Amino acid sequence: MRIEARDIGRRLRDVTLLAEVTLHAPSGSTVGLLGPNGSGKSTLLRLLAGLDRPDDGRVLLDGVDRASLPRRAVARHVAVVSQHTPDDADLTVGDVVLLGRIPHRARLAPVTAGDLARTAAALARAGLAGWEHRAWPSLSGGERQRVAIARALVQEPDVLLLDEPTNHLDIHHRFALLEDLSRSSVTVVAALHDLDLAAQYCDETVLMDHGRVVACGPPSAVLTEERIERVFGVAAEVGSDRYGRHRVSLRAAPAEGP
Repeated sequence: MRIEARDIGRRLRDVTLLAEVTLHAPSGSTVGLLGPNGSGKSTLLRLLAGLDRPDDGRVLLDGVDRASLPRRAVARHVAVVSQHTPDDADLTVGDVVLLGRIPHRARLAPVTAGDLARTAAALARAGLAGWEHRAWPSLSGGERQRVAIARALVQEPDVLLLDEPTNHLDIHHRFALLEDLSRSSVTVVAALHDLDLAAQYCDETVLMDHGRVVACGPPSAVLTEERIERVFGVAAEVGSDRYGRHRVSLRAAPAEGP
């Protein structure tokens, strides 16, 4: 399933959060949203997810305006992982992951053996096999992030929207997550801070600044040394590794002399 934003605009009182933003995520692709804090990445993801409505433009799922689709129908196809998770929920890990099965069950229908099997499989995919009975409040930030990802996976989405999914993860799990998603058939749109990970694992990148798209396209075309320094204020070296993947190395820009 493909997801698109066409000329999206979003305003809050007299502040423009997004202006004329267009994004195309073809079916099965991994698209990275990049940009400094406040550039509009999270706002765009909320609009794609249907958590907010745009003031201008449209969000389309396979060419259909998502505003015209019932919420429950959309939830069967689109899953969301936000930056923040509740820290005081009196639930087990299994309970949290099972929430992802709600769009696929009739109202008040009991949990099925199939739901439990899917939960176990999603936890194993997130590197948390056998954690169903762990208490949610006992988990670290990185563990909660992986549970949230498992909850999204058990939803069996066609489109997965992720807001800074690697923030709380250690190095191993950052690579494992992006490797897994890049090999899947799910359409992924993820806001990322790590430019090098985006360069390695994203098919397309959308670079944003001050609520507008600065550039979009393959990482090798978007993540240039000049553009990175202009948007992020840091110096960069870009090139390719032995596998032909685009790579980005960052360093602080030299201070200007007196």
